[in-house]
Amino acid sequence: MSCKARFREYREKVGVTCKRCGGTEHYWKRNREQWECKNCTHRTTLKSGTVMENSKLTFQYWFVAMHLLTATKKSFSAKEVQRQLGHKRYEPIWAMLHKIRSVMGLRDGEYDLCGEVELDDGFFETVSPDRDREQPLKRGRGSQRQTTVLVIAESEKVENADNGKRHSTDRKLGYVKMKVVNSLKMKEVALKVNDNLTKGSCIISDGSSSYNELGRTHDHHPKAVPPKEGPKLLPWVHKTISNAKRLLLDVHHRVDDDFLENYLNEFCFKLNRRYFDNLFDRVMIAAVSYRWNYLGERYG
Repeated sequence: MSCKARFREYREKVGVTCKRCGGTEHYWKRNREQWECKNCTHRTTLKSGTVMENSKLTFQYWFVAMHLLTATKKSFSAKEVQRQLGHKRYEPIWAMLHKIRSVMGLRDGEYDLCGEVELDDGFFETVSPDRDREQPLKRGRGSQRQTTVLVIAESEKVENADNGKRHSTDRKLGYVKMKVVNSLKMKEVALKVNDNLTKGSCIISDGSSSYNELGRTHDHHPKAVPPKEGPKLLPWVHKTISNAKRLLLDVHHRVDDDFLENYLNEFCFKLNRRYFDNLFDRVMIAAVSYRWNYLGERYG
């Protein structure tokens, strides 16, 4: 079966919606390879309304790229995917990968975290030539080369935990979200958390004043601890931040701050589906369900 025919199957499984009237019943026009709405006769192409909209790359390229991104726990750089595909130009491959990562984030955005969660912020080293020229470069916390990320991880307390293993914890990791924020001001943090967390959830955090607003909508339990005790209070958040930083450094080496969210989308999408059998199918469902958005929620 060709990649085009397979892509059509995924679209029909999810459902095709007419842009003009919102109808969901269509005829398939084989001679034009388009769907025609039974209600208003408006036609929809295979790529319209999907991650592939306006793309000139072949279906085979898209399928290979999605297979590579889901084949391992790590990832692939655009340069490596370009080499695997044998494509002459780098830019279309780079754009294709970011489109795929963006719909991964849109898919995860359909779900809110709930229950007992850990909350903390991390600082990821990024590059931005325009930003770095604006003023002298700072060092340490607050540096222009650091982008702030809020990390929320479902952390369920379990009984009979195996405490004999190294780095063991009495908590089980659920789903995770990592969201880029412009600052750690109380209102901005509260808005971002409320957008991704079910109201009334139990939040465990450190004693940072950035989280003072959370008690109004959630069951907030802040605890002031020394920096060295942070991993004990929030084990899964710290492990998630550490693993994400290692992945970005190993695979991509340097990340533009405008596109950090997309890289984190891929990391969280794969982490949240770590027990799923066929991750490729999950990415394909996202690919046919959403039109890409390069910059995600931060700039959308």
